[in-house]
Amino acid sequence: MLIGILLAAQIVVSLILIGVVLLQRSEGGGFVGGGSPSGMMSVRGAGDLLTRTTWILGAAFFIISLLLTILASREKGASSVVDRLKIDSVDPSMLNQQKTSRPPAGTAQPGGPQGAPAPLQAPTPTVRNPFLGDNQDQSAPAAPPPK
Repeated sequence: MLIGILLAAQIVVSLILIGVVLLQRSEGGGFVGGGSPSGMMSVRGAGDLLTRTTWILGAAFFIISLLLTILASREKGASSVVDRLKIDSVDPSMLNQQKTSRPPAGTAQPGGPQGAPAPLQAPTPTVRNPFLGDNQDQSAPAAPPPK
């Protein structure tokens, strides 16, 4: 409930902040240029107002972001990846054992006598025709003979 309210406030603050930043001129002056020089909406007064508003909205944006991060981390719990691995159930004596399964003497090894790996063979390509249905698995047709 609180995260939803903060998220809605975050969206509203960010939209207002975008609008206020777009109203400012790049030289630091405000966009509003009319009115008397001593009034609130003079060029200098509008620039100060927009600058102060930008600072306040920026601070509110960062505070709400921090609150959302803290609340989201508390909602999920303090479990880390290591806590979820269940390391306590691992037997340390099983970790250092090596599997030594050698074929009986006199049998051919697929890698050859030097222990080199066997060559890889590409799988047979299949063609799937979406118009015939998904269960139509046919081997790729042979290329037509050259004419």
